[in-house]
Formats: sequence, structure tokens, C-alpha cells
Amino acid sequence: MAISIPARQLFIDGEWREPVRKNRIPVINPATEEIVGDIPAATSEDIDIAVKAARGALKRNGGKEWASASGAHRAKYLRAIAAKIIEKKDKFAKLEAIDCGKPLDEAAWDMDDVAGCFEYNADLAEALDAKQNATIDLPMDTFKCHVIREPIGVVGLITPWNYPLLMATWKIAPALAAGCAAILKPSELASVTCLELGEVCREVGLPPGVLNILTGLGPEAGAPLASHPDVDKIAFTGSSATGSKIMTAAAQNVKPVTLELGGKSPIVVFDDVDIDKAVEWALFGCFWTNGQICSATSRLILHESIAKEFLDKLVKWAKNIKISDPLEEGCRLGPVVSGGQYEKVLKFVETAKSEGATILFGGKRPQHLKKGFYMEPAIISDVTTSMQIWRDEVFGPVLCVKTFSTEEEAIELANDTHYGLGSAVISNDLERCDRVAKAFEAGIVWVNCSQPCFSQAPWGGKKRSGFGRELGEWGLENYLSVKQVTRYISNDPWGWYTPPSAKL
Repeated sequence: MAISIPARQLFIDGEWREPVRKNRIPVINPATEEIVGDIPAATSEDIDIAVKAARGALKRNGGKEWASASGAHRAKYLRAIAAKIIEKKDKFAKLEAIDCGKPLDEAAWDMDDVAGCFEYNADLAEALDAKQNATIDLPMDTFKCHVIREPIGVVGLITPWNYPLLMATWKIAPALAAGCAAILKPSELASVTCLELGEVCREVGLPPGVLNILTGLGPEAGAPLASHPDVDKIAFTGSSATGSKIMTAAAQNVKPVTLELGGKSPIVVFDDVDIDKAVEWALFGCFWTNGQICSATSRLILHESIAKEFLDKLVKWAKNIKISDPLEEGCRLGPVVSGGQYEKVLKFVETAKSEGATILFGGKRPQHLKKGFYMEPAIISDVTTSMQIWRDEVFGPVLCVKTFSTEEEAIELANDTHYGLGSAVISNDLERCDRVAKAFEAGIVWVNCSQPCFSQAPWGGKKRSGFGRELGEWGLENYLSVKQVTRYISNDPWGWYTPPSAKL
């Protein structure tokens, strides 16, 4: 099971390049708190080099090598990348678990999803060819019109640490399918598998400069990428505060952005459910990925008539979750990603208690784990809507609970948030589920489940959870620009102006 962190440089223009300033960032295993390697730290100088490489990749050979090549041509590379990910699945999953702390089984699942996302976007790239030069019906028969779908250009992709390679793939795969050239800046807290993707690109012969991978700190690498005048679009997944800064930076050059930001998602459970099934979905919806997921259904809104029985079972199930080193067989909850995040999550629990909430279970270090950023999953009741734990995103394994008596009250509580990413309803009454789904102010609704995600279905939110959609056909559209071509086909002159008289 032992595996070492590969020593990598920045991946720019198809090659490994040392950062201009030669700085490195330590990689800390959150399960042991030990330094297990390091990654390169890019700065604005490296961003400039990468942007130039990406721009060159689009123009090389008149664009025939990538930007103006057929979708089928680009699809071959995406499928080759997918195949390599599956080939290296075990290694990649172990690196992911060591780097960000997620259970190995989850990390392996992520790698399957990474490969699936590349495959799906290969399909979209091939289908794009048939959509080119699509005709538009016009009301005047003296004109013909068609549209061309073109890559938007050089795109900057800034991604988080909770799904390091998967979140990067959600952006890379459609960007490459569209014919863009990309610069990926993953989170400095978990970048190892993203760098390994660079080696995969080398192995499959991806044209130089099409994908560049630059690790580094946000202010030193992410900020200059977001504000770079030669970057045509920014796609960002992360906190709402950082998203606002990126939007401001991009606005200076009037460049489009896609933002997938934070969440404080509700899961509403009615009184007609199978309680054990609903309990498991409530746990999974909040504690999956060690609770570090933007769409976590971290506000449990529970019908008052089943609250006591439900919470008793919820605590029993939570106590039964295996908390261990992510590489240990059967692990279902690993450490949070870093010491800073660990302290932040613990502080949320302390504040909830000081504001009058009841900690039914967890919120502290497990007794059997003396090192690592581990925390028992927290279940917090007696919560009011004015409490921090109800209003703010925790990004850790913390579930807060509030009861309701009517459907209208449940909907009001569910929508009582600045965010609007995910939402869930659990009930055996499907007509009720339909009503509630329509009433939720969120981009994603789960019915009788929580957190399933598929490459084919759109993903994104509203309100402070951002805008734009990733995945599905919508994800590809993010990276395409539509050009109208209209031709005058009549042999007659236009006839708007009076022609000058012929000279005698």
C-alpha cells in the first residue's frame, strides 16, 4: 500500500518546467500531519509563460492542430486520457487519498468518474461536428444564415481541494472538447493528481500547450491568471468570497466567468418515510467526502412527529461510521484536508454550542486517533435560524437539525439561505416531492436521495452559489462562442441608396 508522492515541476507547453522563482509548497498528509512531498509554486511570471504557450497552441499550424480541428480529432485524445486514468486508477486513488484525506473507496470512485467525464465529453466533441454550420431560417429569402461554434479561446480553470482531479476534469474535459487551450490552477492544498494528469497528457501525445497545469498559492498564481488580459474566460469552483474576487478581476477585461461556489443545502424529511433509509441518506448527504462538499445537505429539516425516533437512529448510525486512515479498508470518514480547516470546523461546533444549540454527537477528535485532522461527525439540534451554524457554510462533517410541522414551513426553512446549490426532499408522496422540488430555490434537487452526480446532468446553483452550469451539454457550451454568418444571395443590388447619375 506504500506509495510516494512523485516529484513534479509545472506542466507548461507539454514539458515539466521549474518555476521561475524556484519555490515549492510542502504536501502534508492530513491523516498523519507529516510532510510527504512538495509541489511547485507558480507565480505571475509562470502564468505569463503558460498563457503564451496556450495562445500558441491555438494558433499553431493555423489552428488545424487543435482549435479548428474536428471534434472527432479532439475526442481521440480525450478517450486516450480516459483510458490512461483507468489504467492508473489504483495509483491515482491512493495519491488522492493521501493528499486530501478522502477514503480510498471514494477516491477510487472519483477516478471512475474522471474517466467517465472524459469519455462523455469525447462524445460531445464528436457530436459537435454535426452541429457546425447549422442553418437558421430567415424571414427574407435574399439571405442565407448559418452558425459556427468556435472555442472561446484560452481558458483559466481554478479548482478546489475536495475533489482535486474530478473537479479539474469537470472543466478540462469540456474545454478541450470545445477546442480551447487551458491553464489549470488547482488548490495548493491538494494538487498531486492534477500534476499527474500532466504526465498522462505527455503519454497520450496531447499537443503542447493545449493543457498547462500550474500549482501554487491563490494570490500568487490564481489572481494573475484571473486578471490576465490574454485569458478569454475563467471557470472557478470554490468559496463565494474568492468567487467574488475572481469576478471582479475578470470584469476589468470584460471576460466571461463560470462560478460554482458555496452552499448550505437543505434536506427535508417528511413523516411518511422509511426512517432507516432516510437516516442513511441524511448521513451520506452531509458526511460524504468528509463533509467537505459544496452541495452538502448540511441542514436537516425534519418533520416534528418523527424527530425523536429519527435523531436517535441518526446518532446510532453516526457512531457506527468507521473513522480511520483513508487507506484503511472500510474507511468511511477520513481527516479534513488541513490544520487550518480542522480548526475552522471545530470553531463552528464551539460557536453553535455557545449560541445555545445541542451537540447530540461528535464535533471532537475520536479517542482512538491521536494524530491527523480527524473529527467525529457532528449532529447539532436545537438550532435557530439566526445561528451561525444554520447560515454559514462549514465545509466539514457537521449536520444541523431543525423541525417543521407543515409543508409550507419546510419550504420556507429550506429557502432560508443566501445559497442555492443543492437541495433534497425525502417522502413517499411523489406529488408532494414534485411540489417541493419546484419550490426549492436551488440549481439541483434530489428526490429520495442526496448527492448523486452524473456527467450527463447539469450542475450549478443560483443566488450566492454562483451561476453557469457545468456537466452535460451545458458544460460544453461554457467553452464555445457562437458566430453568425449571413450571406446576401440575390443578384439584385441592395437598392437602399440612390445611385449617382451617370456622367454625360
